[in-house]
Amino acid sequence: MKIHNRLLVVPGKRTKLNKFDPDDTLGLKNDEKSQKMLQKLIARLDDLQYLLYASKKYSLLIVLQGIDGAGKDGTIRHVMSGVNPQGCRVTSFRSPSAEEAAHDFLWRIHNAIPARGEIGIFNRSHYEDVIVVRVHKLVPESIWSRRYKQINHFERILAENNVKILKFYLHISKEEQKKRFQQRLEDRTKWWKLSPNDFQERRYWNDYMNAYEDVLRYCSTPWAPWYIIPANKNWLRNLAVSHIIVKTLEDLNMKFPKPSFNVSRYVLK
Repeated sequence: MKIHNRLLVVPGKRTKLNKFDPDDTLGLKNDEKSQKMLQKLIARLDDLQYLLYASKKYSLLIVLQGIDGAGKDGTIRHVMSGVNPQGCRVTSFRSPSAEEAAHDFLWRIHNAIPARGEIGIFNRSHYEDVIVVRVHKLVPESIWSRRYKQINHFERILAENNVKILKFYLHISKEEQKKRFQQRLEDRTKWWKLSPNDFQERRYWNDYMNAYEDVLRYCSTPWAPWYIIPANKNWLRNLAVSHIIVKTLEDLNMKFPKPSFNVSRYVLK
């Protein structure tokens, strides 16, 4: 099954998130076969990261977006469990600092782009500047509405400089979010993840869905595609994201660099 094609957001196509089932399992079952498939993908990702790091021709940028509780942290923890931390960096974007706010909205993003040979993961991203700022009216529409095109241009510059970009929208239902928040309330070890703002933001659910639909419609491009990941079930989320990452890296047809000296001349005694 070509998971990547099924979950890909077609550039320019109007997207209605209520038409996508967050419980979709893509015809798979949460069984031993799927678990073995996931472990195989994670092992393959480890091999491909090593090749990416050695060749230093490309870098990979993974963007994770989703409503509160969608599973961004869990995706990073599980999908990237086998990679070498030396070649992987996670950046979380919160409210901009005073210095960041004094620059254009992409200034802090560019500084976090992975170097060639590395994997960079954004936990939230520059898309907050067409999502949160829109929902809460932090800037006028005349400003945030221009940012779709600016983001596309920015990502195209990155792509033309060998940054492979994958963007994942983790799609959960409002009921699933409520369930996850309730689990956090009942588990002392997860209280640190909660804030009053989490519960207040649920009032803006429809506004967030509208904002995400426009992001998916206007900013899924051939050089920086968006994928809608059914994320109510963590096992399916991890499997789908792993599959797309592995396929993208395999399609690069990377090769190990040739040695800079004649290796055959050296014999250990």
